[in-house]
Amino acid sequence: MTAPTPTQADLAAQAHEEIRQAAEALYCHHPDWVTFYREVLGRNGLIRRIYPTLDSLAAFKQTETYQEIQRMLSELRRKTAPPLPGEEITRVITVRIPKSLHEGLQAEAHQHQTSMNKLCISKLLQFIDHQMVPGVE
Repeated sequence: MTAPTPTQADLAAQAHEEIRQAAEALYCHHPDWVTFYREVLGRNGLIRRIYPTLDSLAAFKQTETYQEIQRMLSELRRKTAPPLPGEEITRVITVRIPKSLHEGLQAEAHQHQTSMNKLCISKLLQFIDHQMVPGVE
């Protein structure tokens, strides 16, 4: 007898488990949050390699596995130590936003007792649905 062909759900569960195990293995080594992000969530990270399309990435974002990875990333960001020589460099971007949005971010940062920089990084780390980006069809 031949083994049954795996279903889409079986393949998805297998991919989720692969991602979860890899993320947990990296997390257990206590990397800085930038390394964790780059290796798991980054442009060439594990998740993007397994889910290369916007639709597949958006579907993965709805899973418990993704939520657990976001939790790990948040924990690592809380424990961040100063960067060591040779680590990834920091880049600066300038974003033009309306005064009202700036004021809203200031208020939100104050409510969370954090800096606007940390708040904005937290927001930037979240995947968004491509339908929510103007100009993307």
